[in-house]
Amino acid sequence: MEEIAEPAPGPGEVLVEVHASGVNFPDILLLQGRYQRKPEVPFTPGGELAGVVVALGPGVDQLNVDDRVFTSGRYGAWAERACVPAAMLLPVPVGRSMTAAAAFPITYNTSYYALKDRARLRAGETLLVLGAAGGVGLAAVELGHAMGARVIAVASTAEKRAACAAHGADVTIEADPARLRAAVRETTDGAGVDVVYDPVGGDLSELALRSLAWDGRFLVIGFASGEIPAIPLNLPLLKGASVIGVFWGAWAERNAKAAMSNRRELNDLWASGALNPVVSRTYPFTEAASALAELEARRAIGKVVLTMPAAGGS
Repeated sequence: MEEIAEPAPGPGEVLVEVHASGVNFPDILLLQGRYQRKPEVPFTPGGELAGVVVALGPGVDQLNVDDRVFTSGRYGAWAERACVPAAMLLPVPVGRSMTAAAAFPITYNTSYYALKDRARLRAGETLLVLGAAGGVGLAAVELGHAMGARVIAVASTAEKRAACAAHGADVTIEADPARLRAAVRETTDGAGVDVVYDPVGGDLSELALRSLAWDGRFLVIGFASGEIPAIPLNLPLLKGASVIGVFWGAWAERNAKAAMSNRRELNDLWASGALNPVVSRTYPFTEAASALAELEARRAIGKVVLTMPAAGGS
């Protein structure tokens, strides 16, 4: 960790005093050089921030100094101050904390894009969420519930399953490969599920795919287990199913208008109380390595957030 020159906002940018920054699994992969994108080193990690506007760049008239804002990007958020395009910032809803705001953008936007735009989840359908107590998983549970689906959450511990139930899961299942298919058959009366949301990969993926109903959709979100599964392609054929990749960041860059529309819809849902981001633990900025270790060990429920020393993560 080092001191660098304070950035100055350019045209269309604002300077944000960062109060809190989210920690996400892609941050680990970026730092290990294993992510789809490989920034030139050295670089400042962190894809989510919440804070206060402290300076406006030329041409910015939609924001004011002292506005409470949050956003996400590729990296650069783990800093006391950061320059951000003004068009990418949203207001932190009244009554919501900076810590919660820093936990919101990547997980909820990823899950909303996956369920709304990729799976086209409909009310009354059944959604199976793997890794359901993690950041994107718990967001998918909440959003699936808000969208009118019946949500089955898969998580490894009783504590994690209780958190899923508290945030909208209708049924919870232990993440046990020996029991997963039987448990899904039992809770769906043999019909299977319409959508699988898989941010984990590993040995549960094929079992979840085999649990799809006819015309089901399998969402590939990521591989938090560290194992990219090899899926027999006869399974989608036999079930008339679709295997759908979800790369929200790349889609958002190519479809900025639609992505911002989704961001605003999510912010409205959050402001209304329909969504409630969970932060299981905060770490001071100086303990970022410990925050990453907690996430990598899959101990977190919901999100882990860094708080900045000057602002206190209020």
